[in-house]
Amino acid sequence: MLTDTASQTGQTANAAPFIRVEGLSKRYKKDAPPVFENVSFAIGQGEFVCVIGHSGCGKSTILNVVAGLEEASSGHVIMGNREISGPGLDRGVVFQGHALLPWLTVEANIAFAVRSRHPTWTRAQIAEHGMRFIDMVGLKGSEKKKPSELSGGMKQRVGIARAFALEPKMLLLDEPFGALDALTRGVIQDELLKICAATRQTVFMITHDVDEAILLSSKIMLMNNGPRARIAEIVVNTLPADRQRETIHHDPQFYRIRNHLVDFLVRRSREFRPSDEDEQTQPRLVRPGLDNDGASAGHSGALIRAIA
Repeated sequence: MLTDTASQTGQTANAAPFIRVEGLSKRYKKDAPPVFENVSFAIGQGEFVCVIGHSGCGKSTILNVVAGLEEASSGHVIMGNREISGPGLDRGVVFQGHALLPWLTVEANIAFAVRSRHPTWTRAQIAEHGMRFIDMVGLKGSEKKKPSELSGGMKQRVGIARAFALEPKMLLLDEPFGALDALTRGVIQDELLKICAATRQTVFMITHDVDEAILLSSKIMLMNNGPRARIAEIVVNTLPADRQRETIHHDPQFYRIRNHLVDFLVRRSREFRPSDEDEQTQPRLVRPGLDNDGASAGHSGALIRAIA
């Protein structure tokens, strides 16, 4: 398997990362062990990064810290050249629950967010801006409906449109498709891929779905089990950037990457412990899709059947 240090991310040597997470730790009680500690990673502008790990390792807490909705016990999050110290309109958040205002229509929910971003805009400007994103997520014709008139998938589309309408520098997604049926989930994933390709949006997303992570992301961060969880490694997605759901499984790299992720979740997430020399370093990069020894591909079928 090809490995590398996390400083070699494909960016130029002088390119500063868009966001840096440095030595992040979180404990909820003074005498309790931290949920996670010494979490460090960097994300480049325009990257789509997914985080995978078992429940309880602190994935959502890390996202909330980046969003400015929660404080870490120690460590820093630097976006651009500024430390994040609270919520901001430069970050759009989409949660698993749609969090729409039930008394407002689709267009009014989005307008409410846009107005906070552009308080001097006229009503016509806000409406025109909002409709662009309503159309982008495929909800044109439903803009006058209230959340009670929408399906679960449509509500999540409104949440995504609202986040994009803020035109944030970074989009934070906390299992946004977890409560949806497989068909609806696939449709919205495809919409998200198109939007991110068109806008070059930087995305940090939490998911439990291995296939979803491979389809959407450029890098996949793997967290070991808590307490004292951390980013164990970062998997580089070496599949073509224009990958599609219908054909992705035809590429041998897909199974090598999938096998590596499943093996981590089933076995290595429980066993991983950082060595002393790793304590102050970024997690290593791995590229299992480029592993040509055939071992990963050869065992992928057995692992897939084991978790099916």
